[in-house]
Amino acid sequence: MQKDHLLEKKEALDALNNAKFGWFHIKACLVSGIGFFTDAYDLFIIQLAVIMIGMVYYHDEVRDGDTIIKKADKLYPVSETLLKQSALIGTLIGQLLFGYLADLLGRKKMYGTELLIIVFTTITSAFASNTASPNGLTVVGMLIIWRFFLGIGIGGDYPLSAIITSEFANTKNRGAMIAAVFAMQGFGILTGSIVSLLVLLSFNNQLNNGDPFNYLQVDHIWRIIVAFGAVPGLVAIYFRMTIPETPRFTMDIKGDVEKGTRNIQQVLQQDDTTFADSNQEEKKFKEQKPSFRELKQYLSKWKNGKVLLGTAMAWFALDVGFYGINLNQSTILKQIGFGGGSNLTQYEILKQAIYGNLITSALGTVPGYWLTVLFVDKWGRKSIQIMGFVALTILFLVMGLCKDILGQFLFITLYTLANLFNNFGPNATTFIIPGEVFPTRYRSTCHGISAAAGKLGAIISQVWFLGLGADNFKAIMLTFAIFMMIGLAFTFLIPETKGKSLEEISQGQEQSNQIIPR
Repeated sequence: MQKDHLLEKKEALDALNNAKFGWFHIKACLVSGIGFFTDAYDLFIIQLAVIMIGMVYYHDEVRDGDTIIKKADKLYPVSETLLKQSALIGTLIGQLLFGYLADLLGRKKMYGTELLIIVFTTITSAFASNTASPNGLTVVGMLIIWRFFLGIGIGGDYPLSAIITSEFANTKNRGAMIAAVFAMQGFGILTGSIVSLLVLLSFNNQLNNGDPFNYLQVDHIWRIIVAFGAVPGLVAIYFRMTIPETPRFTMDIKGDVEKGTRNIQQVLQQDDTTFADSNQEEKKFKEQKPSFRELKQYLSKWKNGKVLLGTAMAWFALDVGFYGINLNQSTILKQIGFGGGSNLTQYEILKQAIYGNLITSALGTVPGYWLTVLFVDKWGRKSIQIMGFVALTILFLVMGLCKDILGQFLFITLYTLANLFNNFGPNATTFIIPGEVFPTRYRSTCHGISAAAGKLGAIISQVWFLGLGADNFKAIMLTFAIFMMIGLAFTFLIPETKGKSLEEISQGQEQSNQIIPR
């Protein structure tokens, strides 16, 4: 009986691996991708929001005789760092928590929960305000709390979306499918800039009515652009709640080969069985839920442990640079005179900051993601990751050592190229590879660990940025270059997964292939 079920399982998974790319694959990418669109929008919109919050809630009063002139200022460096850090810390926790729970309870049970958290905390963030008590929380304190919980939801999306897409994909297009899901981050970042620009332009008359510091209008702007992040999430919640459990989880962990086979047939439209069908008699098998003890034994073997070390450290090193430049983009561009200037009005300051984000995301970020989609199944994940780390090392070295002689145009060109090779490189592949290289019973947990290592790098980069200060630009860029070289070194611990099924990748590794009848 065990042999029959193993044969049935192999035939069913072969059909899934060799299936033609169809509507269900597109739907899986869209349902997962809309979450990443929301994640990126919510994570990175904060870099524009902090400028506006600083204008509204942090300003100096300068006297000119008897006249009080209010001068627009910015958040204190520690407050700004905490505001950016809170979501990253929450994301790290969410990646570990949801990664483990998806292996323990199932991908379907957890999918949608994280999006509910994101939508709720995005709305509450938009309504954050100072408390009535003089010693109570400020608006920044409230935002720090809500963005921490927002981060937990965003963190859950990383392992869940990667694993669900990977386990439903065919072998030929699996890399492109996972990359397409992650590429929605680029559209999320770009949309953040577009929405900010449109909202700013709609307040043009109010901000240029003779009052150079119209705090009330700016307060409305940042709340509107933050709240917009809930809209795409609301659209996707229903579809996430109704997506079926992945056949690999059903077979490998729940031990129900027959149900997994029927779900594959339904996905491939080979019969009219529904996912919810419970009337058909089926044999039950013992669930083989993963445990920490088994995971420890699995990783204690160097051939397995080195892969997790490679995926985690490459992601860690990458995010030091990726979040270092993306969460501080407006600050970095000011170093070359873009978006700065003491004589600019609030409107001009905000418009230049948004234009800077718009240029780099439209010309570098978005194209980089989709170049990965185009080439990842042709060139391979590892090759693209190596190429990206090499290019980023060179670019950060040049920007750090030659900033004063580059000029504004050349610097923005190099900065845009850095965004391009971040995403046509390790930012995409560090997300793809952990969703493929581990067995089903540990896949989500190990993806969560790898992603959490990345967020640890992002947190460290913000502390480093605060410690050095934006004026010490050369040291910051050279530090980023060193971390890119570290990521490059650890990439060589990772196997190439191009053209291999998930079962072939896991072959020879301990996994839940044994099916025990009750």
